[in-house]
Amino acid sequence: MPAMKFKDLKAMGTDKLNEKMAEIKKELMKVNTQIASKQNPDKPGRIKGYKKSIAQIKMIKQVRGEK
Repeated sequence: MPAMKFKDLKAMGTDKLNEKMAEIKKELMKVNTQIASKQNPDKPGRIKGYKKSIAQIKMIKQVRGEK
């Protein structure tokens, strides 16, 4: 899953954002586990996209005043 567009994330509700963040973190954890076990990840270029999406979701939640 590549980085999502900001306007798409902004349009999501709080519950959907929380679900999306959990899903992205799970995917990032899988990739980091592969790296730690000295395996080549399937698509290493997506790591940046995962991190970017997490940062965008956190920013949206902060602007909305959520935790």
